[in-house]
Amino acid sequence: MKKTPLKAGIILSTLLLFVVLAGIGSAFAEELLVYTALEDDEIPIYLDLFKKAHPDIEVKIVRDSTGIVTAKLLAEKDNPQADVVWGTAATSLMLCDQAGMVEPYAPKGLEKVRPKMRDTNNPPHWVGIKAWMTGFCVNTIECKALDLPIPKSLDDLLDPVYHGQLAMPNPASSGTGFLTVSAILQTMGEEKGWAYLDKLHENIARYTHSGSKPCKLAGAGEVAIGISFAYRGFMQKQKGEPVLTVFPEEGSGWDVEANCLIKKASIKPAAKTFLDWAIGEPVMKAYAQVYPVTAYATGVAIPDGFPADPESQLIANDFNWAAKNRMRILAEWTKRYDGKSDAK
Repeated sequence: MKKTPLKAGIILSTLLLFVVLAGIGSAFAEELLVYTALEDDEIPIYLDLFKKAHPDIEVKIVRDSTGIVTAKLLAEKDNPQADVVWGTAATSLMLCDQAGMVEPYAPKGLEKVRPKMRDTNNPPHWVGIKAWMTGFCVNTIECKALDLPIPKSLDDLLDPVYHGQLAMPNPASSGTGFLTVSAILQTMGEEKGWAYLDKLHENIARYTHSGSKPCKLAGAGEVAIGISFAYRGFMQKQKGEPVLTVFPEEGSGWDVEANCLIKKASIKPAAKTFLDWAIGEPVMKAYAQVYPVTAYATGVAIPDGFPADPESQLIANDFNWAAKNRMRILAEWTKRYDGKSDAK
């Protein structure tokens, strides 16, 4: 009888030690730092799905515009902090890859991803989740009050009637800004493209450091038209703002929001778990609720407001050209137009 308390004490101590060690192991092994350029109002929806599937993994998010995320990653090249990059422009991840910062990884379900939404290497260096495309956010009330026509094309935006009534993202800080400028230069050719941007500059009131900000400015009536991206236009309308999203007749610039694994001395198993989840069917269906072009077909109906064939709206985008010429394009754009950019 006297031995029972001793045995119970040993068992209890062993259990407590196990719990403590498990807690310590969990704290170190299951904490994940994720950099992303996804929209603030998207992230909680998707992360809620992740938390339900992987409650043992704590995800810490660092969110900013694409250009800022890209600059941060490159600045940390010799001492990488992020474990994973999620939903950031493929052209930016290509720059990181060129800098030797990306660890190739083939997430589970990769075979379902369409070729143009993933890196061609095997295993791939980045894998896309969805495409985002440019659109005009038009404040219909402001346009009516100012007697401005609803623009249908990029060419329409050059009309002097829009002087001081346009906002556009700065491509050095915004992925939407860069894909817009890149699309103009690719479709028009560089000589005509820069000439177009010179004329467009005359009508620009301000360049923002966020791709969504021009649409928010239009929704608030601070400008009549924001050159932004379609998702933001539809979200502002859902909030009750008088925003009409217009897709330019010439086609929309676009990029792939993509993921990658950052090369580090020690790669956490949770990082690969996250990348597997990030192209899984549950979250892919969530992406498809508001983005019509996803990494693979989900069976979800095209969101209201998009063209019936959204892929036909996308320009023929040469991602390799865009990534290779990114720094040169940004230097030229900054020299010509940065005077109208918002203060940082």
